[in-house]
Amino acid sequence: MAANERTFLPLSQATPPYFIGVDLGGTNIKTGLVDDRGNTLAFTAVKTEVPAGADAGVGRMAQSIETVLQEVGLTKEAIAGVGLGSPGPMDIPAGMLLEPVNLEGWDYFPLRDRLQEKCEIPVTFSNDANAAAYGEFWIGSGREYHSMIMITLGTGVGGGIIIGDLSIDGEHSHGSELGHLPIFSDPNARICSCHQRGHLEAYASATALINRTYEALRAGRKSSLAQLVAEGQELNGLNIAQAAEAGDELAEELIMETADFLGLGMVIFLHTIDPAAIVIGGAMTFGRDETELGRRFLKRIHEVALQRAFPVPAQKVVLRYATLGGDAGYIGAAGRARVDYYQQKMNTPGTPKN
Repeated sequence: MAANERTFLPLSQATPPYFIGVDLGGTNIKTGLVDDRGNTLAFTAVKTEVPAGADAGVGRMAQSIETVLQEVGLTKEAIAGVGLGSPGPMDIPAGMLLEPVNLEGWDYFPLRDRLQEKCEIPVTFSNDANAAAYGEFWIGSGREYHSMIMITLGTGVGGGIIIGDLSIDGEHSHGSELGHLPIFSDPNARICSCHQRGHLEAYASATALINRTYEALRAGRKSSLAQLVAEGQELNGLNIAQAAEAGDELAEELIMETADFLGLGMVIFLHTIDPAAIVIGGAMTFGRDETELGRRFLKRIHEVALQRAFPVPAQKVVLRYATLGGDAGYIGAAGRARVDYYQQKMNTPGTPKN
């Protein structure tokens, strides 16, 4: 969902109770006010300004919450909960950041409690990738299912797992780290951003695709991309995809190779979780279903799974692209706050999506 496609539901048509989702990133803080059905009533985005420090960041989040409330004329008393999605690693039960790579200098900061004190609304703390997965599960591509895995493809590979309407955060707040599943055990396997070898992220991220493209060009492979490099342009997922769409054989080969690696990861997901659906999101989705390349990419992932996985889960799983785009984070964070609200209200371990 692009920003210019975002639609706002008037307060007069909304279904209470109301929730606020905050998607904290290394560059921006996205904040949205949603109703009980996941409809967005108001939205704002501000720069995170990481060097200013964690306390200043909490202030910016609190101000963003005030902004969306003022836009629709609600007070804090009307809000049942705030959901906060943040980059990890983190200690979710303690509400604390550990040593977040994208938030340098915010180490061991009690983010949840500080925001809760500042805005005076209960705050639910989540990993940002898990929050985005919950957004897709709640009102996006996974809304028809009770179990779903989401993979996000970008600079790295993120993910989230939803089973029985609950997000899998893990006993030690490191659950659903799908990009760090080992798919190769060779001692010379590629090195991941976490410095371990053979992880899915080291093969299927946009960074990995770019690295493999440069390697192929240095090895003498013919490609229109060589001209871009000669002109001083840096390769990225977009110009590699554009080359593939224009018939460049190397670009096509490397993108389909990326799909092969994701197919191996999908086999692991199917054999451990057996979800109803797997959703692919993030910045590197090659135009999704709207392009021939995007459709071939998704088909290739599924073909690998059909070859390598048990036939029943491989045939029955639904593989599709995410639909919420960059809004999934704040929507899912709000959705996680909604789950906590109903859990406390009904004293049950979860709540239906609708």
